[in-house]
Amino acid sequence: MDYYNIVISPETIKRDLVTITYSGQSIGVYSAMTEVISGGTNGYSLLTGLTIPILITETINDMGYYDPFDGAIQQKDVVTNFLFSSTTSTPYTVNVYNTSDEFQKFLELSQYTVNWGDGSVVQPITTYAPNYLTHTYPNASGQYTITLEQKNPWGMVRVDKKINLPYKLETISNPKGTAYFISNLGNWSATPVSYNYIFSGDAENSVSAQTSSTYVTTPYVVSGETVSRLQDLEQYGSQKYVQGVPIFKNREIYGIINSINPNFTGYTIQNIDYYDYSDGTTLFFMDSSGFTTDNITATPIIKQEVLINVIDQPQIQSDVYVERGKNSAYERLQRLGEVDNVGDLVNYGYGFFNVEKKM
Repeated sequence: MDYYNIVISPETIKRDLVTITYSGQSIGVYSAMTEVISGGTNGYSLLTGLTIPILITETINDMGYYDPFDGAIQQKDVVTNFLFSSTTSTPYTVNVYNTSDEFQKFLELSQYTVNWGDGSVVQPITTYAPNYLTHTYPNASGQYTITLEQKNPWGMVRVDKKINLPYKLETISNPKGTAYFISNLGNWSATPVSYNYIFSGDAENSVSAQTSSTYVTTPYVVSGETVSRLQDLEQYGSQKYVQGVPIFKNREIYGIINSINPNFTGYTIQNIDYYDYSDGTTLFFMDSSGFTTDNITATPIIKQEVLINVIDQPQIQSDVYVERGKNSAYERLQRLGEVDNVGDLVNYGYGFFNVEKKM
């Protein structure tokens, strides 16, 4: 696992540039970080709109229990299922469609009935969708339970669904659902951070809405501090690190050392530039275009609950004791009574006795 540390320094913050007059000329200089943190009105922070790029190399398969969806949908109960519908113009009238799998041959022996849940007569259903049965409820608000029953030679199956009447189009007051975070201490208390749970990128399931060009200018530079990976380019022989000689893995160029000098060693691994300095610090730089149409595929995913937790850290039991049974102090002497000759003594109990052969 690689660790990347993003360093926020005065040199990378635009708000940290201040103008001073020196020898009659106005020049821009970097101020201290305290100016950025508390240089605003009433000591408020000037550091707003901070965006930190995150390098994500995992895919859905790395999550452990998500798989690409093949698009094949099948209802859970194919022999007893129904849908209901209504309209705002007739909010107390409900239509029921029998969506059971009518192509199953054995269903010819089944009888379907629907119970509307308001005390009215139970009605038989002899047809399937798109045909439907219509029922009008009393003009009173309430909740009703519609029940579809299937009787067959092997028993009875029933499915219940609850409905609320009168039917109306519900209006969600906050369809996006905005989340807020407000710090209660420090200079950030007056700078709340908010995010809509559903925005255009979430609501629109298309590749074009998810690409980085929709939100940022691409390509952009991702940089930070990490650990050295120079050993990945080590070669055999007396000279382990050779400048300008590419290292191959799986018949493809894996990395190359670009520069070796007393101050730092520069190398590239899988299009990421690394610089190992003499003080042990390692910096990385890479050009990233984020998500593009070349690396995004619009594929639904499904959750495999049976695989939850299978990606946990493996637990290794090192101290293992195997119980071989308990022997009394006189058991070997007692078992000698079952031995008639030397051959039996050697073969008895798959080596029960320790027999030493001396010439």
